[in-house]
Amino acid sequence: KVLDALDASGFAQNTIIVMWGDHGWHLGDHGMWCKHTNYEQAAHIPLLVAAPGLKAGVKSGSLVETVDIYPTLADVCGLAIPAGLAGQSLKPFLDNPAAPKQKIAISQYPRSAGPAGPVMGYSLRDERWRLTLWRERATNAIHATELYDEANDPHETVNVASRPENAE
Repeated sequence: KVLDALDASGFAQNTIIVMWGDHGWHLGDHGMWCKHTNYEQAAHIPLLVAAPGLKAGVKSGSLVETVDIYPTLADVCGLAIPAGLAGQSLKPFLDNPAAPKQKIAISQYPRSAGPAGPVMGYSLRDERWRLTLWRERATNAIHATELYDEANDPHETVNVASRPENAE
């Protein structure tokens, strides 16, 4: 409806629409009733882009981050992408959804670790794995490690890093 109204307005050739959504909600999974975690369910969000010259309805399986939105807008508008940005332009994926995928996406979220005090969880996600390192804020020491095989365990129920054979 939005795109149809934009077409009818005559401004479609001069307008870029970016829509991204909020993350998921844990409804008891992982023993949690909350919104913010480093699990895939909370970190995975929808991102849709409509712009002049882009083919409609095309989907890319590439990992992206919200920090990629600003450089993407600059690139799509033909502006120079400022140096030093954390994100990268998604224009290659908008032009060709089969373009080589980004290697990782990063997310982070804090939690209390009981007697260890507050920790920050840093998650790295590639096409197959999610690695989360929980670091103590005071010392930066790793308090816990989680590794999930997203291809074979998309609900992240088995922490592969906790298996004795994977201690290294």
